[in-house]
Amino acid sequence: MSVNAERRPYPARSRVAWPNRSRTPESRERLSTWADRYRTRLLWSDALVIPVVVALAQVIRFGVDPAVPVASIHAPVIVVTIVLSVVWIVNLHIFRVADVRILGGGATEYSRVLKACLAVFGLLAIVDLLFKLNIARGLIAIALPLGTFLLLLVHYGWRAHLIRGRAQRKCMNHVLVMGSERSAKPLVAHLDRNPSLGYDVVGVCVPLLGVDPCSSMTVGRREVPILGEFADARSAVLQSRATTVAVTSAEVLGHSAMRELSWELEGMHVDMVVDPGVIDVAGPRMLVRPVAGLPLLHIDKPTYSGANRLLKASVDRVGALVVLVLAAPVLLACAIAVKVDSRGPVFYKAERIGLNNTPFRMWKFRSMQVDADTRLADLSVLNEGAGLLFKIRDDPRVTRVGKFIRRYSFDELPQLFNVLGGSMSLVGPRPPLPSEVEQYEGPVVRRMLVRPGITGLWQVSGRSDLSWEEAVRLDLTYVENWSIAQDLQILLRTLRAVLHQAGAY
Repeated sequence: MSVNAERRPYPARSRVAWPNRSRTPESRERLSTWADRYRTRLLWSDALVIPVVVALAQVIRFGVDPAVPVASIHAPVIVVTIVLSVVWIVNLHIFRVADVRILGGGATEYSRVLKACLAVFGLLAIVDLLFKLNIARGLIAIALPLGTFLLLLVHYGWRAHLIRGRAQRKCMNHVLVMGSERSAKPLVAHLDRNPSLGYDVVGVCVPLLGVDPCSSMTVGRREVPILGEFADARSAVLQSRATTVAVTSAEVLGHSAMRELSWELEGMHVDMVVDPGVIDVAGPRMLVRPVAGLPLLHIDKPTYSGANRLLKASVDRVGALVVLVLAAPVLLACAIAVKVDSRGPVFYKAERIGLNNTPFRMWKFRSMQVDADTRLADLSVLNEGAGLLFKIRDDPRVTRVGKFIRRYSFDELPQLFNVLGGSMSLVGPRPPLPSEVEQYEGPVVRRMLVRPGITGLWQVSGRSDLSWEEAVRLDLTYVENWSIAQDLQILLRTLRAVLHQAGAY
């Protein structure tokens, strides 16, 4: 690439030279991918689970008489089993629970399964009421929760299998990125860091800069081949066998060229996605609204008050009370172990900063020696934490019992009393020290818009192994998008993170 070519400005949008085709673009034979096999297995699993559930519900509700031969079973029982199974399976297809775009998506996939199951039995109740079929309510009461649970379990099992495969870079969608180096690199880096998303970048198309088609783009430790310019999208898809085209420079392409690009990809069985340039904003806050043929992305403001906050506070207090009752034996055992192991109090009370910069006392089981705070300055040279965090992997101040209770996060159980008192939440950003808050600048201060939590995205994503920048990004992502559904998902992920002991020291 010549120096002059490197410094040429982006062309005007109208100069994107798309090939002139007066006929329909040639079709590319649809590639058979992992998604087809995964979807087939998922659909067959659903089709096998549902008849078993309906038949089992019939048995539980009406029982089985060994003296009655199968051939003499009443016709209505068989009809109800067949019809209900067929309608249930068809409804799963209608709600697209196995859509390739959401496979492995977690919450979205589970939400569709739940909606499909509720819709089936809602329809069944209406039909029963209108035609007075007198379908046994006990049958519905058994089949609905049992079937929903088993279907969710099946989808969870297949998703876990998919995530394990993606950790080994299997079951990946091949992505062709179309954008400038500035806009393409962050997307490529993010997809490389998160293989669980299921996207593997196989090439890049850049603006009209006169680049050498054999050149490449360096992203981290890998070289991504540049397969041509924007106008070469079709040939680049064929060359790379891409199944997805991701546009990161829509402003360079322009509206007309974006439309022409979609025409170019017709018949090639390729998904086209556009990077809106907005990061860490959850889907529920984004809505595309067409205005006079122009699609505009509307982003709702995050809500920190009202009914959602009241609901979150209620869930926090009820949840904390339930966990305290269930974990009472563990709390008692930890208290005795801490007291016997070393001199000093059982609990450690530290000042933290909470909602709207309000200070509070956070409770923990004492895991360090009583003079730990006075030795902090002497150990500053051993600090392994990033940014404002102070962390030492093998901290000499930690007691023998302290190492154990930290490994399984038992030292944080007394924070449930903070949740009951309203100073903390079950899920939220990490509770910061006053000295940390004093140094907050810029967007970091938004962490204080919600109550700190016992667990959060930082907890389920690596805890102490995270860099300061990544911990802040995760906390801000939670603050900007928090919801009850997300809290429940994080609580479930917390159990796995605690068992794996990742980043616990």
